[in-house]
Amino acid sequence: MTERILAERVGKVAVITVDAPGRRNSLTIPLSTDLAAAITDAEHDTGVHAVIVTGTPPAFCAGADLSALGEAQEEGLRKVYGGFLALARCTLPTIAAVGGAAVGAGLNLALAADVRLAGPRAKFIPRFLELGLHPGGGMTWMLQRAVGVQRARAMTLFGQSLDAAAAEDAGLTIRTVDGNHEELLQAALELAAPAADAPRDVVVSTKRSMRLTLALPEHDAAVETEIAPQLESLNSPEFDARLQAMQARIGSRK
Repeated sequence: MTERILAERVGKVAVITVDAPGRRNSLTIPLSTDLAAAITDAEHDTGVHAVIVTGTPPAFCAGADLSALGEAQEEGLRKVYGGFLALARCTLPTIAAVGGAAVGAGLNLALAADVRLAGPRAKFIPRFLELGLHPGGGMTWMLQRAVGVQRARAMTLFGQSLDAAAAEDAGLTIRTVDGNHEELLQAALELAAPAADAPRDVVVSTKRSMRLTLALPEHDAAVETEIAPQLESLNSPEFDARLQAMQARIGSRK
């Protein structure tokens, strides 16, 4: 069975699918390399404003290919990391559409996205310690920021997994979409629509500001971080055109 990364454009959204259902979408080095390349291609495509990552059912991603890990050593591990780190570093808004199990490196792939949507069969499984394996790829950092220290430690140190309902309750996912994989993807596309409709440079600069302000200790520092890109957008032809269109719509209702 062919193992590949599928990339397609749906309007201004890139939908990237790990398509290796025979291995439950587990990440080999070639798949991780192709995943990173697909994400980079989406960033370089000025017609793409957002990225959705998913896996061919029934799994989202069952982790790294364990048969290759023993031979991987540092260079190989870093190549496996490359796919989900490309998502984590992506300058565009990103969504993980998690329709099935996200295990180990697959959990990392889900964590790397800005927002996660779950299908009813989603499950978030650390599994590192169960295998006698130390977590990698920044998993401990991402998980603690996503669900808080106590729950992250319960998952990482005590092997607790989260099903779709528990993941939503923990704030790991924004919501659960009842339905099949196509309905999950449709919900992800609907979520991406405002970013797809907005000016691309404003979308990118807004995400950049959110990353910067997250680490700032004071409100005033955030004000200073935002002022330059806000002024740039305020003086753009795109803002002027949209403002005039909005004023015309309001005027037509009077």
